Amino acid sequence: MLFTLYFFSIKAQDNFIGLWQQTAAVNYKVSPFYLHNFALNSRNYLYRDNNLELSARHLDFIHFSNLRVSEGQSIAVGLQYRHREPFDGGSNELRFTQQYNINTRPNVVRYGHRVRAQQRIRSSRTVHRFRYRFSTDFPLKGEKLDVGEPYLVTNVEKLLSVARQKKPQYDIRFTVNLGWKLNDRYKFQFGVEHRLEDLAQYERHELFLMSRLNLSL
Repeated sequence: MLFTLYFFSIKAQDNFIGLWQQTAAVNYKVSPFYLHNFALNSRNYLYRDNNLELSARHLDFIHFSNLRVSEGQSIAVGLQYRHREPFDGGSNELRFTQQYNINTRPNVVRYGHRVRAQQRIRSSRTVHRFRYRFSTDFPLKGEKLDVGEPYLVTNVEKLLSVARQKKPQYDIRFTVNLGWKLNDRYKFQFGVEHRLEDLAQYERHELFLMSRLNLSL
Protein backbone atom coordinates (compact mmCIF):
# COMPACT_ATOMS: atom_id res chain seq x y z
CA MET A 1 0.00 0.00 0.00
CA LEU A 2 2.78 2.43 0.95
CA PHE A 3 4.74 1.58 -2.21
CA THR A 4 1.62 2.15 -4.37
CA LEU A 5 1.10 5.60 -2.85
CA TYR A 6 4.79 6.43 -3.28
CA PHE A 7 4.77 5.30 -6.94
CA PHE A 8 1.77 7.42 -7.87
CA SER A 9 3.06 10.46 -5.97
CA ILE A 10 6.28 10.30 -8.03
CA LYS A 11 4.41 9.46 -11.24
CA ALA A 12 2.26 12.57 -10.85
CA GLN A 13 5.34 14.78 -11.15
CA ASP A 14 6.78 16.05 -14.41
CA ASN A 15 9.92 14.50 -15.90
CA PHE A 16 9.23 11.03 -14.53
CA ILE A 17 10.39 7.72 -16.03
CA GLY A 18 9.61 4.25 -14.65
CA LEU A 19 11.90 1.32 -15.48
CA TRP A 20 12.39 -2.36 -14.67
CA GLN A 21 15.90 -3.80 -14.44
CA GLN A 22 16.74 -7.50 -14.26
CA THR A 23 20.26 -8.71 -13.44
CA ALA A 24 21.92 -12.12 -13.51
CA ALA A 25 25.42 -12.22 -11.98
CA VAL A 26 28.11 -14.85 -11.44
CA ASN A 27 30.92 -14.49 -8.88
CA TYR A 28 33.95 -16.69 -9.50
CA LYS A 29 36.58 -16.88 -6.74
CA VAL A 30 40.00 -17.49 -8.28
CA SER A 31 41.72 -17.40 -4.87
CA PRO A 32 40.83 -16.23 -1.34
CA PHE A 33 41.98 -12.75 -2.40
CA TYR A 34 40.93 -12.50 -6.06
CA LEU A 35 37.40 -12.57 -7.50
CA HIS A 36 35.81 -12.23 -10.94
CA ASN A 37 32.26 -10.95 -11.39
CA PHE A 38 30.26 -11.27 -14.62
CA ALA A 39 26.79 -9.73 -14.99
CA LEU A 40 24.08 -9.20 -17.57
CA ASN A 41 21.56 -6.36 -17.10
CA SER A 42 18.32 -6.01 -19.02
CA ARG A 43 16.62 -2.62 -18.59
CA ASN A 44 13.08 -1.95 -19.81
CA TYR A 45 10.74 1.04 -19.84
CA LEU A 46 7.56 0.76 -17.79
CA TYR A 47 6.40 4.39 -17.95
CA ARG A 48 7.53 7.40 -20.04
CA ASP A 49 6.00 10.35 -21.89
CA ASN A 50 2.94 10.06 -19.61
CA ASN A 51 2.16 6.55 -20.88
CA LEU A 52 2.47 3.04 -19.52
CA GLU A 53 4.52 0.77 -21.76
CA LEU A 54 6.79 -2.25 -21.68
CA SER A 55 9.71 -1.89 -24.08
CA ALA A 56 13.42 -2.66 -24.02
CA ARG A 57 15.89 0.16 -23.30
CA HIS A 58 19.30 -1.57 -23.34
CA LEU A 59 21.46 -4.55 -22.39
CA ASP A 60 24.59 -4.27 -20.23
CA PHE A 61 27.49 -6.74 -20.37
CA ILE A 62 29.67 -6.25 -17.28
CA HIS A 63 32.92 -7.67 -15.91
CA PHE A 64 34.77 -6.78 -12.68
CA SER A 65 38.09 -8.06 -11.34
CA ASN A 66 38.23 -7.62 -7.57
CA LEU A 67 41.33 -7.87 -5.37
CA ARG A 68 41.12 -7.93 -1.57
CA VAL A 69 43.97 -5.82 -0.21
CA SER A 70 43.24 -6.24 3.52
CA GLU A 71 40.45 -7.34 5.83
CA GLY A 72 37.26 -5.62 4.65
CA GLN A 73 39.00 -3.62 1.90
CA SER A 74 39.26 -4.26 -1.83
CA ILE A 75 40.11 -2.59 -5.12
CA ALA A 76 38.56 -3.45 -8.48
CA VAL A 77 38.58 -2.58 -12.16
CA GLY A 78 35.59 -3.04 -14.43
CA LEU A 79 34.64 -3.11 -18.09
CA GLN A 80 31.07 -2.62 -19.32
CA TYR A 81 29.44 -2.46 -22.73
CA ARG A 82 25.96 -0.95 -23.03
CA HIS A 83 24.07 -2.10 -26.13
CA ARG A 84 21.30 0.45 -26.63
CA GLU A 85 21.05 1.72 -30.19
CA PRO A 86 18.88 -1.14 -31.61
CA PHE A 87 16.33 -0.78 -28.78
CA ASP A 88 15.47 2.92 -28.35
CA GLY A 89 17.96 4.68 -30.61
CA GLY A 90 20.24 5.83 -27.79
CA SER A 91 24.03 5.70 -27.97
CA ASN A 92 25.95 2.53 -27.31
CA GLU A 93 28.55 2.96 -24.58
CA LEU A 94 31.87 1.52 -23.44
CA ARG A 95 32.57 2.09 -19.76
CA PHE A 96 35.72 1.67 -17.66
CA THR A 97 35.50 1.64 -13.85
CA GLN A 98 38.06 1.94 -11.04
CA GLN A 99 36.77 1.13 -7.56
CA TYR A 100 37.77 1.15 -3.89
CA ASN A 101 35.51 -0.57 -1.35
CA ILE A 102 35.63 -0.85 2.44
CA ASN A 103 33.26 -2.86 4.67
CA THR A 104 32.99 -3.02 8.45
CA ARG A 105 30.71 -5.10 10.68
CA PRO A 106 30.90 -3.86 14.29
CA ASN A 107 27.74 -5.85 15.13
CA VAL A 108 24.91 -7.43 13.12
CA VAL A 109 24.80 -4.61 10.56
CA ARG A 110 27.50 -4.39 7.88
CA TYR A 111 28.44 -0.88 6.68
CA GLY A 112 29.96 -0.30 3.26
CA HIS A 113 31.71 2.66 1.61
CA ARG A 114 32.37 2.49 -2.13
CA VAL A 115 34.19 5.05 -4.30
CA ARG A 116 34.19 4.77 -8.09
CA ALA A 117 35.69 6.67 -11.00
CA GLN A 118 34.24 5.91 -14.43
CA GLN A 119 34.91 6.85 -18.04
CA ARG A 120 31.77 6.57 -20.18
CA ILE A 121 32.81 6.54 -23.84
CA ARG A 122 30.12 7.28 -26.44
CA SER A 123 30.34 8.32 -30.08
CA SER A 124 29.43 11.92 -29.21
CA ARG A 125 31.57 12.48 -26.09
CA THR A 126 33.41 10.94 -23.15
CA VAL A 127 31.86 11.56 -19.72
CA HIS A 128 33.91 11.25 -16.52
CA ARG A 129 31.79 10.23 -13.55
CA PHE A 130 32.69 10.08 -9.85
CA ARG A 131 30.53 8.15 -7.41
CA TYR A 132 30.31 7.58 -3.63
CA ARG A 133 27.93 5.02 -2.13
CA PHE A 134 27.10 4.29 1.50
CA SER A 135 25.33 1.00 2.13
CA THR A 136 24.04 -1.18 4.95
CA ASP A 137 22.96 -4.80 4.96
CA PHE A 138 21.84 -7.16 7.68
CA PRO A 139 19.92 -10.41 8.20
CA LEU A 140 16.27 -10.11 9.19
CA LYS A 141 16.49 -13.20 11.40
CA GLY A 142 19.16 -13.69 14.02
CA GLU A 143 22.70 -12.39 13.99
CA LYS A 144 23.97 -14.17 10.86
CA LEU A 145 22.49 -15.07 7.49
CA ASP A 146 21.57 -18.75 7.13
CA VAL A 147 20.18 -20.64 4.14
CA GLY A 148 16.55 -19.79 3.44
CA GLU A 149 16.60 -16.58 5.45
CA PRO A 150 15.91 -13.00 4.26
CA TYR A 151 18.16 -9.96 4.46
CA LEU A 152 17.83 -6.23 3.75
CA VAL A 153 20.18 -3.97 1.76
CA THR A 154 19.94 -0.16 1.67
CA ASN A 155 22.08 2.27 -0.38
CA VAL A 156 22.42 5.99 -0.89
CA GLU A 157 24.76 7.13 -3.66
CA LYS A 158 25.91 10.54 -4.92
CA LEU A 159 27.25 11.04 -8.44
CA LEU A 160 29.06 13.82 -10.31
CA SER A 161 29.42 13.68 -14.11
CA VAL A 162 31.69 16.05 -16.07
CA ALA A 163 32.45 16.34 -19.78
CA ARG A 164 33.99 18.85 -22.15
CA GLN A 165 31.63 21.67 -23.20
CA LYS A 166 28.95 20.38 -20.86
CA LYS A 167 27.79 21.58 -17.45
CA PRO A 168 28.49 19.23 -14.51
CA GLN A 169 25.61 16.93 -13.59
CA TYR A 170 24.79 15.97 -9.99
CA ASP A 171 22.66 12.91 -9.22
CA ILE A 172 21.56 11.05 -6.11
CA ARG A 173 20.10 7.55 -5.77
CA PHE A 174 18.22 5.81 -2.95
CA THR A 175 17.86 2.02 -3.03
CA VAL A 176 16.15 -0.62 -0.88
CA ASN A 177 16.44 -4.35 -1.67
CA LEU A 178 14.98 -7.39 0.08
CA GLY A 179 16.94 -10.59 -0.51
CA TRP A 180 17.00 -14.29 0.29
CA LYS A 181 19.90 -16.70 0.61
CA LEU A 182 18.39 -19.59 -1.36
CA ASN A 183 21.31 -21.94 -0.74
CA ASP A 184 25.11 -21.78 -0.37
CA ARG A 185 25.50 -20.58 -3.99
CA TYR A 186 22.39 -18.60 -4.91
CA LYS A 187 20.98 -15.33 -3.62
CA PHE A 188 17.93 -13.55 -5.00
CA GLN A 189 16.86 -9.99 -4.26
CA PHE A 190 14.35 -7.45 -5.47
CA GLY A 191 13.64 -3.85 -4.59
CA VAL A 192 13.23 -0.25 -5.73
CA GLU A 193 15.59 2.58 -6.58
CA HIS A 194 14.67 6.26 -6.81
CA ARG A 195 17.05 8.38 -8.88
CA LEU A 196 17.11 12.18 -8.87
CA GLU A 197 18.96 13.13 -12.06
CA ASP A 198 20.67 16.43 -12.88
CA LEU A 199 19.80 18.19 -9.62
CA ALA A 200 21.54 21.49 -10.45
CA GLN A 201 20.02 22.05 -13.89
CA TYR A 202 16.95 20.04 -14.79
CA GLU A 203 15.73 17.60 -12.18
CA ARG A 204 14.35 14.31 -13.47
CA HIS A 205 12.88 11.44 -11.45
CA GLU A 206 13.51 7.82 -12.36
CA LEU A 207 11.97 4.96 -10.40
CA PHE A 208 13.41 1.48 -10.91
CA LEU A 209 11.90 -1.86 -10.04
CA MET A 210 14.87 -4.19 -9.67
CA SER A 211 15.48 -7.93 -9.44
CA ARG A 212 18.81 -9.74 -9.20
CA LEU A 213 20.00 -13.36 -9.09
CA ASN A 214 23.56 -13.99 -7.84
CA LEU A 215 25.48 -17.25 -8.30
CA SER A 216 28.74 -17.76 -6.39
CA LEU A 217 31.11 -20.43 -7.67
